[in-house]
Amino acid sequence: MQPWHGVVVATALPYRADLSVDLDRYAAHVSWLAAAGCHGVTPNGSLGEYQVLTDAERADVVRVAVAAAPPGCAVVPGVSGYGATQARRWTEQAAEAGAAAVLLLPPNAYRAGPDEVLAHYAEVGRVGLPIVAYNNPYDTRVDLTPELLGRIADEVPAVVAVKEFSGDVRRIFQLRERAPRLDVLAGADDVLLELLVGGAVGWIAGFPNALPELSVALYELGRAGRLDVALPLYRALHPIFRWDSRHTFIQAIKLAMDAVGRYGGPVRLPRLPLPDAEADAVRADLATALAYRLPADLPTPRPAADSRPVV
Repeated sequence: MQPWHGVVVATALPYRADLSVDLDRYAAHVSWLAAAGCHGVTPNGSLGEYQVLTDAERADVVRVAVAAAPPGCAVVPGVSGYGATQARRWTEQAAEAGAAAVLLLPPNAYRAGPDEVLAHYAEVGRVGLPIVAYNNPYDTRVDLTPELLGRIADEVPAVVAVKEFSGDVRRIFQLRERAPRLDVLAGADDVLLELLVGGAVGWIAGFPNALPELSVALYELGRAGRLDVALPLYRALHPIFRWDSRHTFIQAIKLAMDAVGRYGGPVRLPRLPLPDAEADAVRADLATALAYRLPADLPTPRPAADSRPVV
């Protein structure tokens, strides 16, 4: 498997009560996710609150993830920044730490044009690590359209895949036409099965932080084309998965972690804890997911890395 294939968890970052980073707890979380069957982790993604970390904290998180991940569990850090200078520096740090690949947004200081986006990826690509482009037009105001990704695929060999977070499930078919060299990864939990049916080969995921076993089972069932079993499971998970596409996704996922007996803990400003009504809604949606039981006699399918769903 390529490092960006499979269930790659965008890890939440634990803080102590004083909001300092708890690196020991983070290392334990990475190890736990790997033991639960997840194929990799992404430290310093949006869920890891990278924007509110100091430079030292951000570097430490990557080093701890690499040290904690066992063989076979890939580390694909987020390296996004205001521009290519910052993103290249974080990519170099990831390479020095031993990361296998990186996840990179377009420049997020302002709304960059297509040529600027292309130059951004080309500059970071000079480091030599494989790059997963991250299409999140809601946060960056830049849409990595199939046409733009086609240009990037043609001109920047280091870009190997795209984390697709537009929510438009039609994009995967357009991407297969315009940028067939790029792997497509599900970027939002609540469109996972649709993108797997379309041929996605990975999932940079949020709710496996709280529900790794069910999430890995869903991913592998979807990749194997077992919709008879995958669909009922997806229906049970979908209410909680929808929180991954809301602006309070970090608080919701950390709350879900707390509710299942893991440590989610607090968030840093500018985020605040969820209001009581939203917190209650998260718990109710989580209860729906936890009530579901896979058939006891179902073997877990493990498709080959280059397989496509057969439906």
